[in-house]
Amino acid sequence: MFGLQGQAIPAVFPIHRLYAPEMKYGKRGTEFKLATLANAEAVMVKIYDRGIGGTAIDSIQMSFAGRTQDNDIWLAQWIAYMRGDLQGKFYTFNVKQEGRWLGETPGIKALAVGINGQRGAIIDMRKTNPRGWRRDYRPDIPANDLVIYEMHHRDFSIDASGGFIYPGKYLAMTERRAVDHLVQLGVNAVHILPSYDYASVDETRLYEPQYNWGYDPVNYWVPEGSYSTDPAQPIARIREFKQMVHSLHRAGIKVILDVVFNHTFDIMGSNFQRTIPDYFYRKAADGSYSNGSGCGNETASERAVMRQYMIDCCKHWVDEYHIDGFRFDLMGIHDIETMNAIRAALPSDIFIYGEGWSAGGCAIPNEKLGMKANISQMPGIAAFSDEIRDGLRGPWDGDDKAAFLGGVKGNEESVKFGIVGAIKHPQVNLKKVNYTDKFWATQPTQMISYVSCHDDMCLVDRLHASVKGITEDELIRLDLLAQTAVMTSQGVPFMLSGEEMLRDKKGVHNSYNSPDSINHLNWKNLRRYPQVMDYYSRLIHMRLAHPAFHLGDAELVRKHLEFLPSQDLVVAYRLKDHAGGDKWKDIYVVLNANKQSRTISVPSDNYTVVCRNGKIEQSGLDTFNGNTVIVPAQSALIFHN
Repeated sequence: MFGLQGQAIPAVFPIHRLYAPEMKYGKRGTEFKLATLANAEAVMVKIYDRGIGGTAIDSIQMSFAGRTQDNDIWLAQWIAYMRGDLQGKFYTFNVKQEGRWLGETPGIKALAVGINGQRGAIIDMRKTNPRGWRRDYRPDIPANDLVIYEMHHRDFSIDASGGFIYPGKYLAMTERRAVDHLVQLGVNAVHILPSYDYASVDETRLYEPQYNWGYDPVNYWVPEGSYSTDPAQPIARIREFKQMVHSLHRAGIKVILDVVFNHTFDIMGSNFQRTIPDYFYRKAADGSYSNGSGCGNETASERAVMRQYMIDCCKHWVDEYHIDGFRFDLMGIHDIETMNAIRAALPSDIFIYGEGWSAGGCAIPNEKLGMKANISQMPGIAAFSDEIRDGLRGPWDGDDKAAFLGGVKGNEESVKFGIVGAIKHPQVNLKKVNYTDKFWATQPTQMISYVSCHDDMCLVDRLHASVKGITEDELIRLDLLAQTAVMTSQGVPFMLSGEEMLRDKKGVHNSYNSPDSINHLNWKNLRRYPQVMDYYSRLIHMRLAHPAFHLGDAELVRKHLEFLPSQDLVVAYRLKDHAGGDKWKDIYVVLNANKQSRTISVPSDNYTVVCRNGKIEQSGLDTFNGNTVIVPAQSALIFHN
């Protein structure tokens, strides 16, 4: 157990004081606080004129203020107060431990930083609020009504074909072109890839081509500078991020932040390691750093300070930036107790979901982790369904392998598993479902339904790779069929930005650092393939207009969703008896992946067709009377009585 070296031990201070802001600005002076290991010998605060380069203009040694115990570790708190108005200055901490200085750091909770995040910035956070921010509000959209659109700031707006004034920036999402497109499409939640300060883009050289998804965290509490118009100005990145959120909120669109608490960019240079060495990272039995993230380290969410850190960070983004939800990268690395604590600490309308897996073995057992299989132990938290994803497009470990869309039989149950939202359903045969041996969701809103995302091949590339000799007509038909399965499922639907314009990445599987020529959206495709955008938009609006497609309750799904007799490469079901109070009595959805049309039997009645052959019209495309219907090849048919 660590103790203090050669110092009198003051009274134990409350653990909640550890989580107070590390920098608190005031016109008359600025207060600094930092928690370290209890055997730290000294902590220095340095003040700089600039966010990078130059020498310190002042420094002060912090005073030891107390200690607290977290299980088997003692932590110390240090405080310092510097008089005068320091607004616009920058600061770093440096901890001395076991005779050596650990290196300068802005701390682990910097509210603002300079360029490249090397130094904390001393600012009045009230000055970062854009006009109208006090009147900003989170749109009231229940989880079962969400339609999520995943986007990367640079992908979305960087190409000249988009005509954006602020290409690749937060402010692009305030432009009418962006907002109008999202509203027309019908999505009501935007999932932005990691947008906190990350390591892999040099903000001093933005005139050079640089690209990264941002899954390499540095400062978790501050927006990334490369997406701002001036990363050297600490206020700019904060205000422009808030402007983006405010713009989307006014359009009725929620903003979901992708968070990567499971690992840091590195270990030895990380703010965690330079503040409380080895506390925030898990180690294997042999003393090596565990690597469940596949990135060289994994964090220890089960430790009290890390758990509270994650809670406080999420609360900060909700309170300061009005964020509406969080997507947890590799959620399967975090322990269940921590995920439930985060859920409990946030307002109930904050939507939380994540990847229910890790990228390798973790230092604690799977049964304690936020794995997909454990979602039933995490009420109010959702996970991605790789069952429906790979049941539709093909297995994750082979880009050239097809499944339902590519005419491979035997994937029908995996698609059905996704259609019901991963909940227990008597007509889904678990023995034929990929990747799982149980219904892991308690409610359908705990399952994210999708067919592609930023990670792995996008849908168009995957279809090109797995369906040999695919024609453009076939590509479009299968693309629309895939999204119909996603958007009519009882889970929460999720799509990758640009799919509505047949986005491709030239076959690149992992484009995390590929150039704009690979990752950009080509807005000319909206004119080239207008039928795709039209179908996506009508499909999403139909889903939102009819509660039967998003019942949001497991018992209602089991009561109203009934599968029709199976055929190879056909998934057919009905939502019966005005499901969810729907004005349509019985809605039939048929997904046909065969290269030939198929005939299905239905009760004899008068029916209205609302989706057929790549066209959707809620008021009706056609009517028919009888007990059989022909479903065109490689397409969806939706009709009702």
